[in-house]
Amino acid sequence: MPTNLKLDDKMVAEAVRLGRHKTKREAVGAAVAEYVRRRRQARIEEFYGTIEYPEDWNPKVMRRSR
Repeated sequence: MPTNLKLDDKMVAEAVRLGRHKTKREAVGAAVAEYVRRRRQARIEEFYGTIEYPEDWNPKVMRRSR
């Protein structure tokens, strides 16, 4: 999808250098992918304390059975 963006040239150059990307496009694509991954991971926190386990559930026993 063609998109025109006004980006900070210094930041993009640093992203290319730090990520060892070959092109600006590759660096921006990696940055967007990382942003999406982090946002998805952050949504996991919404489930904290909402999952109910049986009273006899023991994670240590479950690990040993593998």
